[in-house]
Amino acid sequence: MTTPATSAPPFGRALCAMITPFTEAGALDLDGAQRLAARLVSEGCDGLVLSGTTGESPTTTDTEKSALIRAVREAVEERATIVAGVGTSDTRHTVELALAAEKAGADGLLVVTPYYSRPPQDAVEAHFREIADASGLPLMLYDIPGRTGTRIEPGTMIRLAEHPRIVAVKDCAYDLLGTQKVLDRTELAYYAGCDEYILAMYAVGGAGYVSTVANAVPRQLRAILDAFDAGDTAGAARLQQRATPLIELMMASGLPGTVTAKGLLDALGLPAGPVRSPLRPAAGETVDGLLSAYQELVEVTRR
Repeated sequence: MTTPATSAPPFGRALCAMITPFTEAGALDLDGAQRLAARLVSEGCDGLVLSGTTGESPTTTDTEKSALIRAVREAVEERATIVAGVGTSDTRHTVELALAAEKAGADGLLVVTPYYSRPPQDAVEAHFREIADASGLPLMLYDIPGRTGTRIEPGTMIRLAEHPRIVAVKDCAYDLLGTQKVLDRTELAYYAGCDEYILAMYAVGGAGYVSTVANAVPRQLRAILDAFDAGDTAGAARLQQRATPLIELMMASGLPGTVTAKGLLDALGLPAGPVRSPLRPAAGETVDGLLSAYQELVEVTRR
């Protein structure tokens, strides 16, 4: 039997990068957030990441972020971990959000590389250390250079792993070689942040995933990890491959995952609502394609 990639991942294995539901008027929909969070946990998620990229963190207020944490904590209680996205381009503001998230009941913090200013690696390292020193919560570093313009280089990651509260990485760097170098040198828990890498990263020692696609198919993605842990590596590969059409439509269609996730959830009658500007909703034909791929995946995984 294959040994699980990580015996005790700090935030669980199957995490959803949860959308932030809004009302049709564009206000925060806390009731919808509670219903969606409860569904995700009942369908196999053992962790929820709030106010990340998929959660539209750039367009939600600090007050909304804290209210969302409190509402989701009430809904899921201790059945799942809550990781709060607090990353901004301003170190001081990020510290403020970190402290607010801790007070609101989060279990951990997702901290993205400072964006736009493109700081050098010594400044990136200092930024993360300051956040880690500011609260008592463990950190998941968010490496997504395609959005931030700045990579957390493997050497920087190895040094940051020495900090006792820097425990995990959401990896969207598309550098599996670099990831394996850090895995070999540290105890950091690596979570695939790109759904097409779920099985590949898990197989080389990753902790699991933080998935946008899990908003729609949490059970089907969890099954990939479960099959691998049970020693059915061929079955895990089949499950990953079967999810590929939906992953491609949601994450590689030229639209942000927030847009496609909300379009699909709305079509399924699940809490979602509109996206906030400058994002725009998915077109009808896009939603039709998403719904078709979703139905095919659900059907094929029942066989």
